Amino acid sequence: MDLLSVAGLTVALAGIVLGQLAEGGSPASLAQGAALLIVVGGTFGATMLQHRLPIFMAGMRMAAWVITPPPARGRDLIRLLTEWGVVARKDGVLALERRLGETPDPFVRNGLQLLVDGLEPEKIRDALEIEIQGFEEQLGAAARVWEAAGGYAPTIGIIGAVLGLIHVMENLTDPSKLGGGIATAFVATVYGVGLANLVFLPIAGKLRALSEGLVRERELFVDGLTAIATGESPRLIETRLEGYLG
Repeated sequence: MDLLSVAGLTVALAGIVLGQLAEGGSPASLAQGAALLIVVGGTFGATMLQHRLPIFMAGMRMAAWVITPPPARGRDLIRLLTEWGVVARKDGVLALERRLGETPDPFVRNGLQLLVDGLEPEKIRDALEIEIQGFEEQLGAAARVWEAAGGYAPTIGIIGAVLGLIHVMENLTDPSKLGGGIATAFVATVYGVGLANLVFLPIAGKLRALSEGLVRERELFVDGLTAIATGESPRLIETRLEGYLG
């Protein structure tokens, strides 16, 4: 679990609630179901309209990475590649064929298959880099779902505020309802701006950062695999790949 993400969201929400209390307001005044429905429903409706279903669903699934990010595999890949390098130097790359069944990751297994097939290092790199490019584009599109939501939410919040003010104008004959009605209308703006800047855009940024890490791991793998294909020393491969780790 990414405790920093949990702590960040908690601090942000606590800051808003405590600020409301410090101004003499009540946190209950921020709880407006109608405003929340307008902002959340309108934002996700617009976001769904912008994206194809597979991309939208991928973005929703990837949101879980903010709390439980995919594990870093850089050191495991370096260890695996170093081991393969030793085997290839000792017994030849064909000796790695038996490792295909031990490799659950499709990308890693595909790379190993290309190596065992005896392809030239540059051809291996070219084939895997095309796959990396597609992978990177998929992750980027999914992250942009949340970026789009962050762009729409403030505007939808303004729409909610205007709708609330329309309702206030309809009750001008009852002055006792005006103050509360206006306050309720502006809560929609708070929801729109707050969700955009405290939830949606931070999620998009976090997903982009995690995606870059996953792409970098694949680039590490390709670099190590092509080094094995060229017959480099396993120790040299390990030392060079360590540079990928931050």
